[in-house]
Amino acid sequence: MFNSSLKAWSAFFFVLVTLGTVALFLFPTRRNSPRAREVYQTRIIIPQSPSPGAAGTDTEQAVREEGMKTRLALENGETLISVLTGSFDDDPAEEQIVAYRNLLENESPVYLAYIEYDEARREYKRIWNAPTAASRPDTISLYTQDLLGDRSVCVLLSGMNGEGDHTLTVFNLVKGEGGPFRKIVEIRIDGTISVRETSRPQAYQLGMARGQSFAIAAYGRDFESANVLDQIEILYAYNPAAGRYEQSKITRLTGTQIERRKLQAVLNGKAGAFEDFITGLWYYVSPQGTLDNRQYIYFDPANRELIFYMDETQQVFHWQNSSVTRYGLYISSRNISVTTLRRFLDLELESLDSIRAKVFEDVRLKIGVNAPWDGSYRRAVPPANSGRANSPASFYINAVYDGSLGKIRFAKDGSYEHNLGNNQRKGKYAFFFLGGKELLEFRSGGGNNPVREIYLVESGENPAESGENGEEGRPRENMILRRARLGARGIQELREGAIFLSLSGD
Repeated sequence: MFNSSLKAWSAFFFVLVTLGTVALFLFPTRRNSPRAREVYQTRIIIPQSPSPGAAGTDTEQAVREEGMKTRLALENGETLISVLTGSFDDDPAEEQIVAYRNLLENESPVYLAYIEYDEARREYKRIWNAPTAASRPDTISLYTQDLLGDRSVCVLLSGMNGEGDHTLTVFNLVKGEGGPFRKIVEIRIDGTISVRETSRPQAYQLGMARGQSFAIAAYGRDFESANVLDQIEILYAYNPAAGRYEQSKITRLTGTQIERRKLQAVLNGKAGAFEDFITGLWYYVSPQGTLDNRQYIYFDPANRELIFYMDETQQVFHWQNSSVTRYGLYISSRNISVTTLRRFLDLELESLDSIRAKVFEDVRLKIGVNAPWDGSYRRAVPPANSGRANSPASFYINAVYDGSLGKIRFAKDGSYEHNLGNNQRKGKYAFFFLGGKELLEFRSGGGNNPVREIYLVESGENPAESGENGEEGRPRENMILRRARLGARGIQELREGAIFLSLSGD
């Protein structure tokens, strides 16, 4: 009986194995099915190169475009200038602060609008708008900051009006009746305006106590003085009882005496005149009056370019717009690499060989520190009696050199010509020192893609002593140029062939 059952189970198991083998043979597993490929196949990504001439990467461009979108369409005639998006109150939904102009109005000021989410209607709506003192869209900077030290949101809009005055309008976000914003200060002046930020205690940083409110300083013409460059400084302090900023102190500042005819030649109300005046290399001057060769600004209005150099790092900005002020020029620019980074420069004439710069960053985020570029700058001229053996005779020379790459003609005005056969290249140049090494920079080409070349300068001799005029020395007989790059790591030689130059008699 037992043997019969065992034989029956063995026969049954054999039949099952046989049927399974036949099924596998007739219906094989489809290993290459779409589902199998989706799970197991490695994904291959082909990088996409940006098109030539594109401003920044695709990611930066997307961020920039996204940052300039409003949650609610503007009305007829309104044109967008700037947008701030964030959670400005206790509501978890995002709100927007929008700066715009109304093209249907003559000489329309720049308006601010507040857009928030309506939970009941499940849509965004505009609940507030108000005009500001600015009217020049190309000069606008919009950001938020805790001016009062109580962690409330203050919206600051700075810019220029049609008369060429600087303006600052500040609104404070309030809760309850009379909201959502109240104006706490509005300043118009023919000089500059800046927020004087001060350090706040750790208790404020930890959210345990209030901080000191920031003061606002405005600089304008002293009309009681005959010297055009004399100014007054007006300080504004916040008055908690009145709920607004009020004048707290006025100080008179004495400017340099400049011959009126020369002054009018520079400050003649035209942007081109001041652009011509500042063209070239300018070095930072410390409060002690010493030149800092590690920090300079190069102004190139012909190629619409600004070059900032500090701490062995070079930043290049596209010169977008110039606006004339009473004392100089207001420049708006954008970084050629990081297109979301904007920089505004307020330049004032300090003397016929020095300017004063106030620099504002606009990165959609107020960092809370003063820009390191603020201060006085002196035109790049050889320092008198410096006594430095390794200083160039001048940042600019007047000489012609022959070499393996043709003939190079250096002009005293900072321009050069490079001739190699039938090919000719023109541009600007400058000798300068960095880390004890002499460098030469060529810039040429113009347009949106100018050519920049940096060379280490080697010479078997020191520059000759000054000539009869005490300003311009005799150029050295020979120079050896080695191609280099300036970056965060300092000076890096590119290991290209050396260029040997000899002074020519032409």
